Amino acid sequence: MIAFVSGPVAAVSPDSAVVEVGGVGIAVQCTPDTLSGLRVGEPARLATSLVVREDSLTLYGFAEDDERQVFELLQTASGVGPRLAQAMLAVHRPDALRLAVSGGDEKALTAVPGIGKKGAQKLLLELKDRLGAVRGGAARAPAGATAPAAWRDQLHSALIGLGYTPREADDAVAAVAPRAEEALAAGTTPPVPQLLRAALQSLNRAR
Repeated sequence: MIAFVSGPVAAVSPDSAVVEVGGVGIAVQCTPDTLSGLRVGEPARLATSLVVREDSLTLYGFAEDDERQVFELLQTASGVGPRLAQAMLAVHRPDALRLAVSGGDEKALTAVPGIGKKGAQKLLLELKDRLGAVRGGAARAPAGATAPAAWRDQLHSALIGLGYTPREADDAVAAVAPRAEEALAAGTTPPVPQLLRAALQSLNRAR
């Protein structure tokens, strides 16, 4: 198992980063939150989890060891693969997921793209007692008064991490704000990965 990668960041894209390790570029799939903390040319250390399939080897990277642990524990539930587990961590931090599962918060899980009401109910049953106790990390609110600032900050930081100027990031965030507001009005968390893709499309059209 590759427990972590450490080295200068060679490239950052909307859903992955390349870290140079011993002269080799290692591609790592990451959440927008993790990507927002990376800067091209600067050193980084990412905890990693290697997912082996018949036709692929995919390395998933995380800013903290706790995120990697939760990523792997989530996949012990039936129907949860690495992509869905990563999507869950893109919307909620590990402690937020622990709180959601321990409190039976169905709404928090349905805020994750790809999880419906029945799926959330099933996950709450299967994940109970698997994720462990809350460790005191900051919990990202699934919805409510703090949600607007949360998605804006995450999206803005991710765009800055991709090399855009603060002004370009501001314009891109404004461009996708209506889509985020629609999600909030429906009582769900704005999906940051999808908003990031839409923001990048708006920036490409502006150039």
